[in-house]
Amino acid sequence: MNLARALHIGGNPIDEIEDFLNTNAYTPERRSQNEIVVEIQGKWNDMLLFFSFEENMRCLHISCLMNIENQIVGANKIYELLAMINDDIWVGHFSYWMAEKMPVYRHSIFYDEHDDRFKDQIAKIVNIAVKECERMYPIFNVVLTKGMEPSQALYPLLMETSGQA
Repeated sequence: MNLARALHIGGNPIDEIEDFLNTNAYTPERRSQNEIVVEIQGKWNDMLLFFSFEENMRCLHISCLMNIENQIVGANKIYELLAMINDDIWVGHFSYWMAEKMPVYRHSIFYDEHDDRFKDQIAKIVNIAVKECERMYPIFNVVLTKGMEPSQALYPLLMETSGQA
């Protein structure tokens, strides 16, 4: 007996995510049985949240695309920035979507339809994705549109503050 088949669980988390998004006043677009996208208003710019489900692995992938189009020729600064940013992130990671020439936050979780905490986990991940994108937007923006060096762009985040204002 194939262990993967024996452990196969039915259900599709995209249905639950669609319910979650509708309940929270978002307008999702169902692109396929296993993919849904929603546009959300960000502090700096609109962002696209993508949810896609890989049935064989029972894995849900969440991506948050930041609408910053790269104006810089060459990828060295992008990859240097990604390495520096990802060193500071505990959940998920940033990557660069070459086809769209934009930075994207990514995170994946395994799906168990019997886990009652699923919607809470999704809410937390969406919250983290949006907060991380908001926090990093100005940094990606100055590197990708103005050509600033990644270490210079990250300097304000790396400074330790002392005292209280």
